[in-house]
Amino acid sequence: MLAASGFIGDPFMAQANVNHTTLEYRLDGPDGAPVIALSNSLASNLTMWNPQLPALLDAGFRVLRYDSRGHGGSSVQTGPYTMEMLTGDLAALLDHLRFDQVCVMGCSMGGMVAQMFASTQPERVRALLLTATACHMPPPDLWDQRIAAVRAGGMPAVAEGTIERWFTGPGRARMPAEVKRVREMVAATPAEGFCACCEAIRDMDQRESIKSIRAPTLVIVGEQDPGTPVAAAQAIHERIAGSRLTIIPEAAHFVHMEQEAAFNAAMTGLLNSL
Repeated sequence: MLAASGFIGDPFMAQANVNHTTLEYRLDGPDGAPVIALSNSLASNLTMWNPQLPALLDAGFRVLRYDSRGHGGSSVQTGPYTMEMLTGDLAALLDHLRFDQVCVMGCSMGGMVAQMFASTQPERVRALLLTATACHMPPPDLWDQRIAAVRAGGMPAVAEGTIERWFTGPGRARMPAEVKRVREMVAATPAEGFCACCEAIRDMDQRESIKSIRAPTLVIVGEQDPGTPVAAAQAIHERIAGSRLTIIPEAAHFVHMEQEAAFNAAMTGLLNSL
């Protein structure tokens, strides 16, 4: 797993049998504090959020991180998955933990889950933070090609291309140890979980449904993100009334890691305003 960056304390690790699957999760922070739930990207696990943990704890939050279905320590069911299924996993985990209302932050695929959760269960969302994500991800052929590549060659077939999309060239040169750990995290993702989640992303279209979101919302994007570019972030921002858009320079898809300080400042700026 990805080594902790500025990690504070010993995390509580557990598994929850919910929504016909088993999700691995970790809780950090004091009982009774407001909760923020973090949903990971495709081909990652809950440790992708290590750079945000100290800032969130300092802001007074209890932090829930979990591995999405088919990823990390969570169960891998045969696909296809749907975005409704992945969103149901988050809702069921919150029910299991008896968290009635939370802030939700999601990256890429996790941001798609966060959008659907906010549009379908608005009463449970205090605030919404969407990073490096989209409300629609055409063309379907792109996802079919990635699925076929992994079915034929496993995760190594897409690992290097993923790293090139997730970090800028200067970022890869500046933080080689972190990039190496992320590459290992991508390679360790179960192939079936990756492919099944690709199908969920391929078939998702939330362009209309997110217009109903009224929670305070921050959309963050790396200026050089090739996978979910600035235009995708702007499309979300234009559809969610009152949302904020932050474009962070010198960052690609993993903006929360490549430009940790700028990302955390934007994140806590929204959370401190609640």
